[in-house]
Amino acid sequence: MIQLQNYINGSLTTPISNEYLDNYNPSTGKVYSKIPDSDHRDVQMAVDAAKKAFEAWSNTSKDDRSAILYRISTLIEQNLDRLAEAESRDNGKPVSLAKRVDIPRAAHNFRFYATAILHFSSESHSMESNAINYTHRDPVGVAGCISPWNLPLYLFSWKIAPALAAGNCVVAKPSEITPMTAFLLSEICIEAGLPKGVLNIVHGYGPKVGEAIVSHPDIPLISFTGGTQTGKHIAQVAAPMFKKLSLELGGKNPTIIFEDCDFDKMLNTVVSSSFDNQGQICLCGSRIFIQDSLYDKFKAEFIKRVDGLKVGDPKLETTNMGALVSASHLNKVLSYVDLAKEEGGRVLTGGSRIRLEGNLEEGWYMEPTVIEGLDYQCRTNQEEIFGPVVTITPFSTIEEVLKMANSTKYGLASSVWTNDINKANYISKKIHAGIVWINCWLLRDLRTPFGGVKQSGVGREGGNEALQFFTEPKNVCIKYN
Repeated sequence: MIQLQNYINGSLTTPISNEYLDNYNPSTGKVYSKIPDSDHRDVQMAVDAAKKAFEAWSNTSKDDRSAILYRISTLIEQNLDRLAEAESRDNGKPVSLAKRVDIPRAAHNFRFYATAILHFSSESHSMESNAINYTHRDPVGVAGCISPWNLPLYLFSWKIAPALAAGNCVVAKPSEITPMTAFLLSEICIEAGLPKGVLNIVHGYGPKVGEAIVSHPDIPLISFTGGTQTGKHIAQVAAPMFKKLSLELGGKNPTIIFEDCDFDKMLNTVVSSSFDNQGQICLCGSRIFIQDSLYDKFKAEFIKRVDGLKVGDPKLETTNMGALVSASHLNKVLSYVDLAKEEGGRVLTGGSRIRLEGNLEEGWYMEPTVIEGLDYQCRTNQEEIFGPVVTITPFSTIEEVLKMANSTKYGLASSVWTNDINKANYISKKIHAGIVWINCWLLRDLRTPFGGVKQSGVGREGGNEALQFFTEPKNVCIKYN
């Protein structure tokens, strides 16, 4: 039985409580490791270490900080197989997906910010009254970073890398559901020579560890990715303390397909945007709107492709979908299939739990599910399901599909399929989302801003947006003769 440890002040440490939590392998439904059941005392140790390390780290040259982050990136690449297998065992996703997406992106995150900080610049403004203004951008101090379970190392590194590059020290909490690659990152950081206290990783429950981080008076900045309800709570706690906040929250993303699209290219991508990572990506398109003249063709071909997806052992290269992350999450997703039926929906394919054989019999597997016949305002089409369930709905006009697409409280991402550039530009302006993909999905340039509108979040990550968030601007005005 593997026993994980916290990473505090440069060392792997046991929790003060000396208590541990069960960590499950979703593919088998069985406990395979133990994680620290940490609390506010462990967080305080981490904050003390980060505060002590901050002066030296913030005054370390950009070149030296860059070199360390680059070494971390290289070590992640060198440990690709080990990390991908750990990610799959912890999360339930196919190993092939983790090798292709999760781990390379984590390495890229560190490498991107290792170089981005070298080119990060501030502004100057000359005045006619013989004065000049220039702007310092200084690290804030101790940053609190809390990441989710769906893309564990991918999103953990997405927060940590820019925070460290900008000169902050970090107290980070990975999800207690998928802690393994964060633990392995601790070992990589030690090997890379990251100074003590610069990064501290505290494992445990959100109400104990996450709450202690969010409410700590010496952590002036919080970066959180997760559910909208948790984001609301964090905002309520942090606002009276005037903390800087970046909240990347839920999504109920529309996929809009026009009759003039490249059908084969669209179909290939929409299958992925619906069911990659078992639909457990905040950017997945769970509401698919198809122009009525194309609806029947799309439905027939889409169902055929979905039925061809193989749900199975995450270790096998032939597996397209692995297990959902937990038993409770599987039950939640299945409950939405029942709700959809109550709301008048027709399940075209899927909708049930899958029982595999052997040691995978108790794993949390589910059929990819497609539902039609639902009103766009029903709960199934309004609430975030976060699983392998999509709805398909016909539309006739641009105005009609925009009304349906913009009807939810969320506004994270969207994808539009059309070969009409005028239509694409019009839709991109009118749709209420932080990201609009035209004839593609999940194509990311890390220089661009990432985030949502409405209840999908506050602030932006990525590129200079992240470096600006993790720094505080100070204007200096000099009057000269």
